[in-house]
Formats: sequence, structure tokens, C-alpha cells
Amino acid sequence: MGAYEEKKETCGTICLKYVLFTFNFLFWLAGGVVMAVGVWTLVEKSDYISLLSSKTYAASAYILVLAGAIVMVTGVLGCCATFKEQRRLLRVYFVLLLCIFLLEILAGVLAYIYYQQLNEELKQNLRETMIKKYEQKSYEDITRAVDKLQQEFKCCGSNSSADWAASIWIRSRESENRVVPDSCCKSPTESCGRRDHPSNIYKVEGGCISKLEKFILDHLKIIGAVGVGIACVQIIGMVFTCCLYRSLKAEPY
Repeated sequence: MGAYEEKKETCGTICLKYVLFTFNFLFWLAGGVVMAVGVWTLVEKSDYISLLSSKTYAASAYILVLAGAIVMVTGVLGCCATFKEQRRLLRVYFVLLLCIFLLEILAGVLAYIYYQQLNEELKQNLRETMIKKYEQKSYEDITRAVDKLQQEFKCCGSNSSADWAASIWIRSRESENRVVPDSCCKSPTESCGRRDHPSNIYKVEGGCISKLEKFILDHLKIIGAVGVGIACVQIIGMVFTCCLYRSLKAEPY
């Protein structure tokens, strides 16, 4: 009877090992996805981040990059701990899983909080950023971001093209009688911003605020879903780790 129980426990342990190994491989792949989403946010869309006064959006992306990197390292550690059957490594693995879980929940919560306050922030800050910092010294990143925003989303001004009338640059000699930046034009050419007729520039209802808000909200949903989704999967990994740890502890040395 004792031999049967020992064999039964050994079979259970072997099954747990292979289940946990499979989980770790998938977990490692998921870590790459998480890190890719964070890096894409910071690199591909970094210009738009400069238009936001709050750092919450960027912080969510940085957390995902960090969590993704730790996930990939943890996945390798989990495989080693599983096949070497070392309880000490399993403890370290479990702690890392818990840390990643908390990081990704934090990223999801930050994304949700920022989701709620984004509209108000854009209303308060985007127009002011455009009229006070566009084409001003030491704000080259803002100028580049605004031009990219207006061209990529086919919009002009914060709420409308009329916002540019209050721009420091538009009122200066450097604008060379432009009424809007050249990036407002449907076919941008040098000094095309001197004519603000609808046939020449973008006249979008809601201006660039509505376009940028939709873009960031959609991306926040991705950040939040990825963070919380992977975190929920990790709960399964932690349960399997605990089961394997108890199984190994029960076995004789």
C-alpha cells in the first residue's frame, strides 16, 4: 500500500512538472508580448506622450516593459526550478511571479485611472501646449509632436483651426503670415498654412482633442487588458507552483 502511495505521488509530481513547464514556456512568450506592447508605446508613440502633462500614460508603459522583462527571466527560472526539483528555486520563482502579478495589476489600475481623467486633461492642456510652445525654442519635441498629430490624424488645432489665432508663433514674424501651421494642410507645402479654407486645411469637428483622446483611450485599453490578463494567468502558475512545492516537500530526500 505504501509503495502504491509513493508511486501515485511520483506520478502526480511528474504531471505537475510538465504542466508547469508548459505554463512557463507560454508565460515566457507572454512576457515578450507584454514587453513589446510597452516598448511600442514608448518608441512608436513617444511624440504624443510629450503632449500630455500627466506621466501616468508613460508610467503604465514603463511598468509593462519592466514586467515583461522580468516575466521572460522568470519563465526560464521556472523551467529550471521545475526540472531540477529544487524547492529553493521554486520559492524564488513564486516570489517573482507575485511581484510581476502586482506590477501588472498596477499597470492596469494606472491605465484605468488615466482613462477616467484623460478627457479633462486634454481639454485643459492640449490647447495651451499648442499655442504657447509650438515653434518655440527648447520645445522642438512639442513642435514635432503637434505636426505629426495634425498630419497623422488629419486635424487642425486643439478644438478647431481657429485655436491657432491665439498662437504665439502665428502672431510673430516668424510665421510669415501663416494663419495655421503647414501641417494643417491636406497637401503640406512650404507656407501652405497662409490659407485656412476648408479645401486647403483639415476642418475636423472636435479638432485634434477628439482624435488624440480616441487614440490614447484605445491604447490604454490594450495596456490595461494585457496587464490584467497576464496577471490573471499568473494566478494559475502560482497555484501549480504551490502544488509542486508541496509535492516535492512530501517526498523523501
